[in-house]
Amino acid sequence: MIVITAAKIAEINKYAEQEYPNECCGAILGKFETERRIAIELIPISNKREPESRRNRFLIRPEEFLLCEKTALKQGLDLIGFYHSHPDHLSVPSGYDLDHALPVYSYIIVSVKSGKADELTSWLLQGDRTQFMQEEIQILR
Repeated sequence: MIVITAAKIAEINKYAEQEYPNECCGAILGKFETERRIAIELIPISNKREPESRRNRFLIRPEEFLLCEKTALKQGLDLIGFYHSHPDHLSVPSGYDLDHALPVYSYIIVSVKSGKADELTSWLLQGDRTQFMQEEIQILR
């Protein structure tokens, strides 16, 4: 389960709408608990994919990944996951998402339909890396 505030979901939705028709992406910092991930801070990341591919792909460069980890450490937090948008598509992981995901992290996906954020889901990659399992989202008001 990932625990996140309604305000943080609103931040993700706003960023996804701003980046439409391209995919947005970002990191989620927080705390790992036994069966929960507590989202505390979001770090929007500029999609570094080549312009013609940004509509259906995102890229977080290794140096940005490292910067997110360092930021988390400085704040006494963990890098617990990532978020991205699917413009005019469902909020389910694609084959590309499966190929590039890492175990342990939560992956929040927001569907953006005609420029407006719609369904938001979260996913965990199974340990054998063959598929995602949908993760429960607990929204704090």
